[in-house]
Amino acid sequence: MNSKVSTLRLCGIGCAGVVLLGSLTACGGGAVKKAEAKERRSILEEIRESRAAGASHGGGNKAAKSHGAATATLSAERGLVRRNVPTDFNPDLENPTVDSTAWVDPLASVIGNVEIGRRVYLAPFSSVRGDEGQPIHIGNESNLQDGVVIHALETIEHGRPRPEHTYEVYGKRYAVYIGDRVSLAHQSHVHGPAWIEDDTFIGMQALIFKAHIGRGCVIEPAATVMGVTIPDGRYVKAGSTVTDQATADRLPKITSAYAFRTINQAVVHVNTSLADGYLGRGSSGSQSAGGH
Repeated sequence: MNSKVSTLRLCGIGCAGVVLLGSLTACGGGAVKKAEAKERRSILEEIRESRAAGASHGGGNKAAKSHGAATATLSAERGLVRRNVPTDFNPDLENPTVDSTAWVDPLASVIGNVEIGRRVYLAPFSSVRGDEGQPIHIGNESNLQDGVVIHALETIEHGRPRPEHTYEVYGKRYAVYIGDRVSLAHQSHVHGPAWIEDDTFIGMQALIFKAHIGRGCVIEPAATVMGVTIPDGRYVKAGSTVTDQATADRLPKITSAYAFRTINQAVVHVNTSLADGYLGRGSSGSQSAGGH
């Protein structure tokens, strides 16, 4: 491979990781030759082949084994899925565990102590970093759309746990716990400690930090929720900020008159279908996965 094509490989990652097909423009400007376009196509083929091979590899850590045969510890061959690095605040190394029915896009990133459940969909440029606050749990049939970030404050400092940076969920402490059938829409940000319960929708560009969001809630686009607990079945209006518990307790309830009361059901359906489709399961996959 010549140096120009090698440079293009790097450009494809460095310029937001975009792999362009057809008529291409190099990162430095100007038209790319046909040979270079062909090389880009071969990169996509390599990704597809590696992903198929990666799905057949066994996984290594204790958490993966506890999930049974359906769960694999995936390498960088299927998305940018990799273990964390040792640091002065946390020497432990952990690989993510990803259920075999979940889809991690090749341009998504999952690092460290992260658990991803059944039929989860991670879109391009979503990022789940379990390398500082950990563990991070993503529940069954949840979705992380384009540009979503999940991260958390450190939960271990110089070998000592920091429980104030976690939530206890079902008897275990988590830096971030995302329940089942939760939708995190484009560019939303969940920064732990955080707990989002089942069947909740987090809108585009919303921010959740040091907060507990109840079951069946809707956080509308660009809203900010910090340092509070949102009761079940409430909604936060677009662009608003909730930072004190009194305000959180007065939030309106979701009723039949609320325009977005069913938004999450539709979004979950779309994204579980995408996960099935990318894995070649199709409509039959969604039926069989539901019985797990």
